[in-house]
Amino acid sequence: MSVCELPVIARALIPDSQFTSCRSTVMDANPDMPPEMAARIVEEALKFVAACARNPATGLAPSRIVDEGWHALILHTAMYAELCGRLGTFVHHFPGYDPTNYDPPVIDRTRETIAALGYEADSELWGPPSNETLVAVAAKCQHAPECTIVITPRPKPKG
Repeated sequence: MSVCELPVIARALIPDSQFTSCRSTVMDANPDMPPEMAARIVEEALKFVAACARNPATGLAPSRIVDEGWHALILHTAMYAELCGRLGTFVHHFPGYDPTNYDPPVIDRTRETIAALGYEADSELWGPPSNETLVAVAAKCQHAPECTIVITPRPKPKG
């Protein structure tokens, strides 16, 4: 399967019905969250997955808030596998369980990588873990610095 052209709007990476389902998953995990905020979170997660898939050796990480959207994408396993396939590689999730573990240079590098793809990162959603005045999320993990996402190629089958 060939790598897809990235749409101008990240939410177009998946059909509206799948986007709505992922947004609902974010809202289910965060009952007081408005639909508009959940949609922003899912869209940032799509940008993040695209950045990781297109830059597999860069060592990227989502903010804690964006991680919530990534979790929602991953829970839709068939859709997520198809999305990653179209983007060029499967983006695995390596949890970081310390919610205070925050490395601004990793987040900055992730935002720069997203921008290099032609997307604009939602700066409000790419802040430190203490940014819960904006929105509290269920995810209690932060991926920086030890748990940055680096895609390693699959070994070739022997024989």
